[in-house]
Order: sequence, then structure tokens, then C-alpha cells
Amino acid sequence: MEYTWHLILMAALYVATGIFHLSKPELYYKIIPSFFVYKDFINFMTGFLQILFGVSLLIPQYKSVAASSIIILLILIFPSNIYMVLNKKARLGLPLWLLIVRLPLQFALIYWAYQYVT
Repeated sequence: MEYTWHLILMAALYVATGIFHLSKPELYYKIIPSFFVYKDFINFMTGFLQILFGVSLLIPQYKSVAASSIIILLILIFPSNIYMVLNKKARLGLPLWLLIVRLPLQFALIYWAYQYVT
């Protein structure tokens, strides 16, 4: 199988983000909406799944299911992006305009992952 640069980039993005979830969990606890309990479990699973799906993108027989799983994960974590916009304490010091611009980025990431669903 030949890997395209954009597939490698996507895989690296999810693996790196997953590692960051696991290495800096306190950062992510702030952006998980307050009505969720077990923030440590949610953060761990999000990081673990990002690593798993990122690696799986590079395994030909798992690429489609990994991309589909990334789409589902992006939909499930979207409330955290909205929470960051609505809750000043969850903004991590980022400007509000950047967080608002970031919302449509989720849809671009979903579209990008969809390109690998067969």
C-alpha cells in the first residue's frame, strides 16, 4: 500500500493529540463540560482512541473503520468545543474569536476523515 502525505498527516495528528491527552490530562479536564462525571475516564478514552484510530488509519484493512470511528469521535467531542465557547474558564486563555472559528474546523476534520471511508 502506498501512503499519501495527507493520510500520514491525519494519522500523525490523531496520534499526537492522543498522546497529548494522556500526558497533559489536567488541560483537557477543563474543557470537558461540567455536567460530565468521570472526566479522567473520558479524557483517557479520548486519548487512547485517538492513538488507536490514528495508527489504524495506516493499516489498510482497518483504514475505513478507523476513519468512520474518527468521525464518530469528532461528533462526540463537539460539545467540548461548544463548552469552550460558552464557558470562560474552559477557554484555556484562548481568544473567543479563535474558539468560534474553530467550531467549523470540526466539520472540515469530519470531511477529511470521510475521504477514507470506503
